[in-house]
Amino acid sequence: MEGKLFNIQKFSIHDGPGIRTTVFFKGCNLRCRWCHNPESIHKSNQIEFYPERCIGCGACYQVCTAGVHFQNVSGEHQLNRLKCTGCLRCTETCYSKALVGVGLNVDSSYLLNTIVEDKLYYDNSSGGVTFSGGEAMLQIDFLEEIITLCKNKGIHTAVDTAGCVPWSYFERILKVTDLFLYDIKAADSIRHKQLTGVKNQLILDNLCKLSDAGQKIIVRIPFIPGQNEDQIEEIGNMLRNLRIVKVEVMPYHKLGSSKYKALGLSYELYHTQTPTEETVDKAITILKNCGLNACKT
Repeated sequence: MEGKLFNIQKFSIHDGPGIRTTVFFKGCNLRCRWCHNPESIHKSNQIEFYPERCIGCGACYQVCTAGVHFQNVSGEHQLNRLKCTGCLRCTETCYSKALVGVGLNVDSSYLLNTIVEDKLYYDNSSGGVTFSGGEAMLQIDFLEEIITLCKNKGIHTAVDTAGCVPWSYFERILKVTDLFLYDIKAADSIRHKQLTGVKNQLILDNLCKLSDAGQKIIVRIPFIPGQNEDQIEEIGNMLRNLRIVKVEVMPYHKLGSSKYKALGLSYELYHTQTPTEETVDKAITILKNCGLNACKT
């Protein structure tokens, strides 16, 4: 079975306990305004273009049969992304890495071998593998197969999810998933739709069902100034009666903003500033006052 990824990150320390390999699936059904992995949103292959690296060799023009690459009236290298078929041949021939391909089809055998390579590190650090995205659960057939293979190898498994999928998808992987990293962006449904493009009833229902099923859950809250700061207390009150191991507050950062330009996308929160330590600490205190084990990532 094949899956569509955009990255395999080894020696990750922020996506679950210990040293981990984080497998990033391509494709997401949310449109979070602050997404720091915009290359994860669409499942199809994409091209990142960094014009400052371009040396004008013309190799991409020669290999592209769709007419994606052209020069404007000033002689600058431009891309007509609407013509792109996602073959990524131009990125393979780009000597200067001005063109970078995003999208990787892998089968379960290849991915398992890649994950197992670092099993010694997992064992020594109580780590494992985390399947993230995008939204890994949108590729539930592939996810179920690879996570089962990992579990059979004695590897600790975690799934990082926004939870906006049918409950039946969760049921397929409950027995082979040791930990769920569950994103909560807002408690209010209308606010959630404003921030992500979808309402949150399904997300909250699935979280309650995971809790009732006795699954180990770490809730992760992206903390975005001007977007969801006022939602923290309501989120805390909502979580206080659930079986939650820990709540992690993830302060907003701009590390992914350059990817938007490279992908030819606009970034809504370009002028949003990272939150101060004081405001993050205040959010954590609110969650602790709700009886939750809260911390900053």
